[in-house]
Amino acid sequence: MKLIFAGTPDFAAANLEALLEAGFRVELALTQPDRNAGRGMSARASPVKRLANASGIPVFQPETLKETPAQEMLRRVGADALVVCAYGLILPQAVLEIPRFGGINVHASLLPRWRGAAPIERAILAGDAETGISIMRMEAGLDTGPILDAAVLRVSPDETASSLHDKLAVLGGTLLVETLDRLSKASQASAIPFQNAFPIPSRPQPDEGVRYAAKIEKSEAKIDWSASAEAIDRQVRAFDPHPGAHFAWRGTTVKVWKARAEAAVTEEAEAGKILEANTRGVVVACGAGALRILEVQKAGGRRLGVGAFLAGNPLDIGTFLDRRT
Repeated sequence: MKLIFAGTPDFAAANLEALLEAGFRVELALTQPDRNAGRGMSARASPVKRLANASGIPVFQPETLKETPAQEMLRRVGADALVVCAYGLILPQAVLEIPRFGGINVHASLLPRWRGAAPIERAILAGDAETGISIMRMEAGLDTGPILDAAVLRVSPDETASSLHDKLAVLGGTLLVETLDRLSKASQASAIPFQNAFPIPSRPQPDEGVRYAAKIEKSEAKIDWSASAEAIDRQVRAFDPHPGAHFAWRGTTVKVWKARAEAAVTEEAEAGKILEANTRGVVVACGAGALRILEVQKAGGRRLGVGAFLAGNPLDIGTFLDRRT
């Protein structure tokens, strides 16, 4: 089959690489325009663009796909399917109707749970015991299309958004290749045009269990010590690597990269109070339980184990985080 691939970040690049390794013909790569990034704010190509360039795949970076010239360019490819994975641009219905088999999307959740932009982070924040990959046929709604295949992945107790991202990227590529293999074989064996019947079966998403994974806002990363230790632990893991759960200390932002919830405290303590501060961790009272902080990073600094951090930044037992004194 001839494919157009639409994606932008590392997650999408991993899926594109899986297609190329499996021998699929990717005729065109769609990715978002280069964005200014880094300290020098220089234009930076997306991971998908870098991989496409290295693989000799033409790249198209429109600001929008709503305009006729962009749609005509896609139509000239004559693709059998448009594979979409974390692209980041809205695909009009007119675009989905261009390829023979429409749009096929790789989504990092078990739909209909966590439709939307941030399924990985939301799954960790919610304490989900499992998540997975859904391969679906695209339609006008937000991640509402019928499911072609799905695979379940267990979320470990110490899972971060970074580690879960990498596991799901590999799983997504594997499942995508399997799905397209079935589609390719079925389409070759059938003379029925797509407009009358899709060559492989799919199932509609149920109405029950719908949850939306809204885009992560930076304001969500500020730690509220009145929350439970378990909730803050999930917050730390969900926001690693971005934007990083943090608290304020003497006018400085400190990000927490590693922590562990402890169910019980030995004293009545107001949320945010430091109960212990040594090389074993900084223990902070929470709304329920306490959080043992193990790895931190001051603004402008590097990640440090708590022992190294305390050597230059003493924290006094009995004082409170997020206060000026």
